[in-house]
Amino acid sequence: MLYKMPLSLSGIAKQFGGVAALRDGTLEVRAGEVHLLMGENGAGKSTLMKIAAGMLRPDGGEFLWRGERVSLARPADAAKLGIAMVHQESLLAPHLTVAENIFLGREEGWRFRRSRVTQAAARLIEEHRFPLQPDWRVDRLSPAGRQMVEICRAIAHGSSLLIFDEPTSSLSEAETGEVFRIVRALKERGAGVVYITHRLEELRTIGDRVTVLRDGETVHSGALADLSREDLIRHMVGRELSAVYRREPLAPGETVLRVRGLASPPFVRNVSFDLRRGEIVGLAGLVGAGRTELCRAIFGVDRPRSGEVRINGATVETRSPGDARRAGLALIPEDRGRHGLARMLPVGPNLSVASLDRLCRAGFVEARRERAMVEEFVEKLRIKTAGAAQLAGRLSGGNQQKVVIGKWVARGAKVFLFDEPTRGIDVGAKAEVFRAMDDLAREGAAILMVSSELPELLSVADRILVMRQGEIAGELPRGAAQEDVMRLAV
Repeated sequence: MLYKMPLSLSGIAKQFGGVAALRDGTLEVRAGEVHLLMGENGAGKSTLMKIAAGMLRPDGGEFLWRGERVSLARPADAAKLGIAMVHQESLLAPHLTVAENIFLGREEGWRFRRSRVTQAAARLIEEHRFPLQPDWRVDRLSPAGRQMVEICRAIAHGSSLLIFDEPTSSLSEAETGEVFRIVRALKERGAGVVYITHRLEELRTIGDRVTVLRDGETVHSGALADLSREDLIRHMVGRELSAVYRREPLAPGETVLRVRGLASPPFVRNVSFDLRRGEIVGLAGLVGAGRTELCRAIFGVDRPRSGEVRINGATVETRSPGDARRAGLALIPEDRGRHGLARMLPVGPNLSVASLDRLCRAGFVEARRERAMVEEFVEKLRIKTAGAAQLAGRLSGGNQQKVVIGKWVARGAKVFLFDEPTRGIDVGAKAEVFRAMDDLAREGAAILMVSSELPELLSVADRILVMRQGEIAGELPRGAAQEDVMRLAV
């Protein structure tokens, strides 16, 4: 029989380089419940949960596990207690197989028995109906596949408290439904689940109680049924819902980007569209429709088989991202942790990396010019950081996204391809990203925005292109209904 309140955190405090990530983090999780942990990026959610999982040591506060005070020095200590964390950003070993990652650290004896591990992983995958094979290499999996391996790993360890950090941020609707099924099964077994999400539509599906953090402090905790959506957002961001999503449309200028007959099989077959100066064009479609692949083809990550890309009337050959960068294109990728950011480098180099050719003299980077540029764009984009020397990976998800955007703004790009720009960030940080996009549009940039969140597209985009099976199925004006988008998408 599990202790009725397995986890109790009270007054938890944590600082990084003099910056308080947590001042008063308080959370109580019961056995057999799904406890939602909400708050803006930078509110302290992930920091609090990393402390619970033994990844960080608190500077103050009380940590109780099943009524007894504990101190965790490393994740292995948490695992022994029965605490596991499924991370938003994959912490898997990319060169190993799915099976090896699931049981990594649990090898028995002196030899790693590959056959036993593969068989055990196959049973687990089959039981939970994951779209995986035990012998697949992790570095060849999609973000959704890596997330599934993370979940398998946590389940395989037999934990009594599982922490899910944005588990569905990169998953399709069907895959999200599978995660919900697993969460419900864990709850029925009597396990406690802490579930961090920014998708407000997910809350009522699985949540029992909710705790809200803001600016490093717990500001609300109670039954989810007692809160309206508006109340929850007000607790999270400290302002009314009407102030979160709002964008006034602009009169677009001349055509900046013209794409004709672009094909990059098998996902992009025959795509043509225009982007005009000062407008944000949404790109909608179901998972697998080819939206990400279209952005990759335009930017030269994947070389198109046929078609034409013209910028300001001139044909450009984007055979590589370097060609695209020199032509004035920018790509903000879906997986910012792997493809958009050097997380182990400071904020400064991450902001200046796309502009090094303009900051060099005689083959050397001029430190004074680089420092001035970094300070300018930290202030312009309101990036919350302890300074240019802070590691980019230590920033909140929303501020990491601002750094990815900032390197291209600093470069002076005029055509921006935003692929799921708000994936894994909270409602307040989304408003900041949308504000940055609106500022770019008002300064004359042309923006293509891929998003699986239809309410975002409908409130931000000037018009919406809908992809289906690698082609543009239709175009919708501002003010279209979600049903109109889905009709074209399917």
